Order: sequence, then structure tokens, then C-alpha cells
Amino acid sequence: MSVKGKKVLHMDRNSFYGGESASITPLEDLFKRFNIPGSPPESMGKGRDWNVDLIPKFLMANGQLVRMLLITQVTRYLDFKVIEGSFVYKGGKIHKVPSTETEALASSLMGLFEKRRFKNFLSFVANFEESDPKTLQGVDPQKTIMREIFKKFNLGQEVIDFTGHSLALYRTDDYLDRPCIEAINKIKLYSESLARYGKSPYLYPLYGLGELPQGFARLSAIYGGTYMLNKPIEEIVMENGKVVGVKSEGEIARCKQLICDPSYAMDRVKKVGQVIRVICILSHPIGNTGDVNSCQIIIPRTRTSTSPLCFSDIYVCMISSAHNVASAGKYIAIASTTVETNNPEAEVKPALDLLQPIDQKFISISDQYAPEDCGSDSQIFLSRSYDATTHFETTCDDIKDIYKRLTGEEFDFAEMERKKQDTFGDCAE
Repeated sequence: MSVKGKKVLHMDRNSFYGGESASITPLEDLFKRFNIPGSPPESMGKGRDWNVDLIPKFLMANGQLVRMLLITQVTRYLDFKVIEGSFVYKGGKIHKVPSTETEALASSLMGLFEKRRFKNFLSFVANFEESDPKTLQGVDPQKTIMREIFKKFNLGQEVIDFTGHSLALYRTDDYLDRPCIEAINKIKLYSESLARYGKSPYLYPLYGLGELPQGFARLSAIYGGTYMLNKPIEEIVMENGKVVGVKSEGEIARCKQLICDPSYAMDRVKKVGQVIRVICILSHPIGNTGDVNSCQIIIPRTRTSTSPLCFSDIYVCMISSAHNVASAGKYIAIASTTVETNNPEAEVKPALDLLQPIDQKFISISDQYAPEDCGSDSQIFLSRSYDATTHFETTCDDIKDIYKRLTGEEFDFAEMERKKQDTFGDCAE
């Protein structure tokens, strides 16, 4: 908005960047936040060595957030490291996720004949172009459901599980009865992201996710935006049903439009679920991953016996001192899933079992909220709460939705990229 010439004032009640998705430092502050008595043990090193994300997320290397960062040139303020592995849990073991035809043939997830069928499926997906009938093989992208595509290639249930949940990154099986183009595009995104760096499709910023909002704040400042931390919000001021300002410490900052997360306007949101996240400090890499310094593991719910009532996958993210977020020799693993029972901790037990022994864990159960209306009448535009996924694709969808509600226009990547040189060509900090 600053780059487009809007006057932007960003107020945050917190003393740190990122709000709900902040990176907490030093480690002592994390202990206080979770009401853990005492101080961190000396074995965990210096508190300032730690930057612990409250909400784990990776960036898809070819995904929407990376495109946004490149277009806006926020990347000038950030350094990234490739996540070293992407795995799926099956049959009590951790397996590398196969996403190319070569990996499919070498994978231990499938038998010989299944490998050949899966290879043909991946070849079909890689070549699939909605605008080119020659690549469709008789498939209607909008009418053929994904279940029929899997049947077309005679893929078994276990292959369908890891394809839908570890490649397309769906949390449930609802996608099976939706137009196949949606899942095909998600699988292509995974494969294209993997092709950029080779080890996995994911990137992670050095010093933690808290670097992302700082980068955007610095860019906004270049174009006249003002960022105020530690600024309490007392009231959203309305006149005739429309927002006209925000009251803080007895003063009113006037505005025509307001963007905020659900916590600032609880009377305008509805609860849509809960997410449990368990932050674990380890003195070892996760077993059976090749001792990598970072990885993602997806545990499809169909592979666990937690509860027959649970359908959402469990995610595990691991990062380490290699990313400047932990002391030397230490690792941070975060398990998360959508809450579906009255015993959330039992729902993530399959993930915690993979992480043993755990030096210290911090458990949070967060309510998820969604705006009750689009905001066009009040001009208050609310975001959705972060979900359990460990990538930013759903968050970027929410950002684009807010942009459309705010401006009345679609967020057009192609147009933004065309304007990139004119807007940013000569700017300097």
C-alpha cells in the first residue's frame, strides 16, 4: 500500500514484530511466555542465540510469498537457507517424498509396478497445461475430479495418501471430489519449487520468521509508511457505521480504511476451529532423516491411530543452529495439527514420538477466527487466523483476498512484475 502511494500507519500493541507469528528472543522470554518456572538450563546456551517461531511456516521456493518478496524487493533485507529434506511418515517409518519421475523409481514407498504407474502420473502432471488440449489426455480440468485422475493411473490408496497430503499439501481428503486442476497445480508447485534448489521445495529465513515483517516494515518506511511498536489499541472509532480512526493512549489516528488481525476486532469475527502447536527443543536431529539440520515431515492422519474422529494431517517442522535460531548443536522442532477432539495433545502424539528425547516443550492451543463479513461497509478488513499448515500458501491466499476486498481489484502477479522495474528500479535505502 505504501508503494502504491497510500499513507500507511502500522500500529502494533506488541513490542516485537510479527504479532501472533513472531520469533521470540531471548530464550528466557519464551519460558516466561509459556509460564515455565525457572530459567533455561545452561546446557541450552546463551538466550540471545535463540529465535523461536511461535507459528512454524516454510516458504515454497516457487510459491506466492517468494514471488511477493521478489516483486517488492523485500529480499534485500533477508537471507534464506534451503530446508534440507521433505519427508512423509508411513508404516512406522520416515520416507523421503518422491516428486520426480527419477525419485519415484527409487522410492521405498511403493512396489515396482506402483512405481511405474506413479512415474507415468508425475509425467502427466508435469506436462499438463489447461490451455493445451494435447496435454490433457481427455481430461476436463474443471469437470474431472481428482479421484478420477488417480483411478486413471490405477494408483493405490497409500500412493494417493502421500500424493495428496505430501505433494499437493492438502490437510484432508476433500480435494478428491473437487476439479482436478486444483490438485494438479499444487503438485506442480511442489515439483517446480523442488527443482529450484534440489534438497526440498522449502526455504527459511535466517534468524527466524520475525525477519519477514521487519523486511516489509523497512520497505514501507522507504515509501513514507510509519511503524509503531508497543502501541496499545484502545478503540476502533466508528462514525455512521464506517471506521474513521483508531484510539491509542487518548489520541485518535484518523483513517479511511483499517486492516487488522482478528485479535483487534473480536466482535467482528467468528471462531472456525483450533490449532495445537508444540514447540520442542532437541539436542539431536530427528531420527531416520539422514541427520539433516532442517526438514518437514508430514504424517497423514490415515497413517495414525490417534482417533477415528481425526482427519487433519500432523505437520513437523525442524530447524537448527544452522539457521541462526538456536544454540550450537540444538534443534527446534514444532508439531502442529488442527484440533478435532477434546484431547489435543493426544492428537500430536505420533509426531512427538518421532522427536524423543525432548529437552523442553511448549504447548499452545490457539483459536482460529475468520471475518464475519467482507468489510466493504465498515471499511475494516480482517485477516484470518493462521492455520496448521507449515507453508505460506494459504496465508498468501488470505493476503490476496484482503487486497481484493480493500482495492476492488484482483492481486495480479503478472501486472506487479511488469511494474516492478518502474517502481523499484532506482530506489535505495
